[in-house]
Amino acid sequence: MRIPANASNNSRQRAQRMLARNRRSPVCLVSILLVLLLTTVVLGYFGVLDVGSALNFPGRVTGAALIVAAIITFLGAVGALDHWVWHSFPYSGPVALFGAFVALLSNVLLLVGILKDGDSKFYLAVFCALTVGSAGAVFAVWRTSVVIPAPKRVAAALIVTSVIAVGNFGYQNLYMPSQREAEPVIKLATGAPVTSRDHKAFSVPIDITMENHSDVAFYILGDIFHAMAQRVPLSPKDRLRQQWRTDSEQWKDFEGANPLSRREIHQPGELVEAQPWMPYARWIDPGDTFSARVVLQLPMGTPYDEVTFYASASLARKDRMAVEDLNFKGYSWQGSAHVPSWVSGNKEWDALVFRGKIDENNAIDEHTRDRRTLSVYWRFGTHGADILEAITSPHGPDASSTETQTRYGIRDVETGPVERTLWDIKSRR
Repeated sequence: MRIPANASNNSRQRAQRMLARNRRSPVCLVSILLVLLLTTVVLGYFGVLDVGSALNFPGRVTGAALIVAAIITFLGAVGALDHWVWHSFPYSGPVALFGAFVALLSNVLLLVGILKDGDSKFYLAVFCALTVGSAGAVFAVWRTSVVIPAPKRVAAALIVTSVIAVGNFGYQNLYMPSQREAEPVIKLATGAPVTSRDHKAFSVPIDITMENHSDVAFYILGDIFHAMAQRVPLSPKDRLRQQWRTDSEQWKDFEGANPLSRREIHQPGELVEAQPWMPYARWIDPGDTFSARVVLQLPMGTPYDEVTFYASASLARKDRMAVEDLNFKGYSWQGSAHVPSWVSGNKEWDALVFRGKIDENNAIDEHTRDRRTLSVYWRFGTHGADILEAITSPHGPDASSTETQTRYGIRDVETGPVERTLWDIKSRR
């Protein structure tokens, strides 16, 4: 239907209303209602879950925003029904248009998040369909010649809504993973040595303390204390410069990083003791402190000249992920724990294997990402001891070290070396 150029204003207005009515087909209305109501259900579902179970404050804010968006899209569906059928509210057209716009913005942001981090093909298809459908709903409502009261205010509301939504999305997905808050601190101190009654052995007490001065809680994935002993004979004369260079070449390996010295001849250290010093799979809350004392015992005739102590812990931030059922699974030398080659490939090392499932920090990632598995390897050998972590997915590559630290908040906290010479003790014989 075309409007004649010479038609009067009244005729033109009647013709425009006729065109608008012709565009309001039942099929178009059903499509809009279907898209908006499905979007309402999806946004409301994720929003309620996030408000109740997200691990950090931005996640709960996202949940509240999704609930508000779900309410707006539902009102948009009601507005579209009134705009097509009932005609009881004069501004039902703008309400339907605003609801469709919010649905489009929400679906686009969720689709971007799934494309960036998601694994689920189902939810990818769902949000692709909802994004296309909500874009079509915006266009379908717009072409019914919706009369927008105070268009500048409506435009400002749309801009503010978009800025808030994009800002929250950026804060949750870009800013939060890049934060580096203070980490727990491990302190290690040696006490006065004690000799046995027969003076054939001695013991050195070691006090270890973890202090969490940060504002978040940490989940203890594993911890280890180990002592390295070595012989340090003294050269009767200054050592050659080439010998210094040979010593410095060992610094590529942490356990071989001995100081350059004119007279001390540091021989390779040997592991004399390794043990956990904290219970794993427990929380250390903000402001909390955990202390432990371990005792190293050696015979008085030990050939070593000094002992070096280390303490470390593998931690996960409570606001980045939750670990479910982290349990001991087996030993690397028995073959039952399915240890990867990068752990079992070096025959000089053995490992205790712990595994658990990871829960993501928000409902959207929890549903759109494959369930990750956390593996913690308590590794030890003659050249030292350490803790290794790995996050694996069933159908994708393992998490990189950057993703492990930024997305899941895993931290390795260490202290040492703390050295203790043994000459004063051995001279008591």
